[in-house]
Amino acid sequence: MTDTADPVMDRITTLITLSHSGSRAEAAAGFAALWPDLSDPFHRCVLAHYAADVQEDPAAELEWDRRALAAAEEVAPGRAESHHPALRLSSFYPSLHLNLAESYRRVGALAEAGEHLAAARERLGALEGAEAGYAATIRGGIERLAERLGA
Repeated sequence: MTDTADPVMDRITTLITLSHSGSRAEAAAGFAALWPDLSDPFHRCVLAHYAADVQEDPAAELEWDRRALAAAEEVAPGRAESHHPALRLSSFYPSLHLNLAESYRRVGALAEAGEHLAAARERLGALEGAEAGYAATIRGGIERLAERLGA
């Protein structure tokens, strides 16, 4: 997902790679340091989505997940596609809502977890045409969370 014409996304991608290599604390610090410099909602959405994944504290993870969804709602039409032609902002929403649902579950806010689980399910149609592995991961995550919530 790297776009060499987008140095901010390159920085975000470097932090994502760092987080995937096991350097979660370092990545978390990098995400937090970069956040105040971001004005593009697309950049904020991507950064917050991945920053949530490296948080040790469930409340902090929830806050980053909230930021990711709020930023997604501000992304201009066509912005995701301008980064990569295969991206569709609509395909982010099932994952964003799934992550919020899980974060709410982890902090014990089960009503909110159920609301975001329902929103993730409602947005599953946006995964049509998405990369098959990504779509399967999101669908599987929704099913597992639904089992945990009894929903």
